Amino acid sequence: MTRPHNTAQFAFLSSAPTLPTLAQIALRVAVAATVWDMQRKTRRGLRDLSDHQLRDIGLTRDDVEREYRRMF
Repeated sequence: MTRPHNTAQFAFLSSAPTLPTLAQIALRVAVAATVWDMQRKTRRGLRDLSDHQLRDIGLTRDDVEREYRRMF
């Protein structure tokens, strides 16, 4: 069951004008930078786990080091 205000919000969003090209590029760069930063933090967190903790989640130290060296 769809509530009327959700439908109205969707209609507004779908009829909103598209972003200017420069704004689209800036948004894509910001999203890419955010994803990269999240991956970097996750890889660093994996690197800080003990061997016992890594075994618990099915990874080896070599798996983590290989992932940590990846750029993106």
